[in-house]
Amino acid sequence: MLMAPDKGAATRESLKNAATKYSGTLGEQLSKYGEELDTKFKGYVSKLEDMGVTMPGSSLNMKGDWNESKGKLKQQYAQLTDEDLTYADGKGDELVGRLQTKLGKAKSEVVKMLNDL
Repeated sequence: MLMAPDKGAATRESLKNAATKYSGTLGEQLSKYGEELDTKFKGYVSKLEDMGVTMPGSSLNMKGDWNESKGKLKQQYAQLTDEDLTYADGKGDELVGRLQTKLGKAKSEVVKMLNDL
């Protein structure tokens, strides 16, 4: 024999009322947390783009005089030659590929390095 404080119908009704009462509050809290997560996620994506890890920041976005940048790279990495550092507009991927091979770095590292010059 099962002992319960109320009949099954009364217990189910009580559970239904509690669920109805708290569902609105729970929904509001979930919505609030969802908005907070979305804001944080967008902030992290923006930081990753600035670092050159994700698109669009992972694309080559060099500014300034290339000859000056080339000189800095040669000072920092003695193994680089003029041929390694040949850059032409629209050929950034080739430059990144050559530097990846020569320096043994990941694409994101090379792109960030070039963008930071």
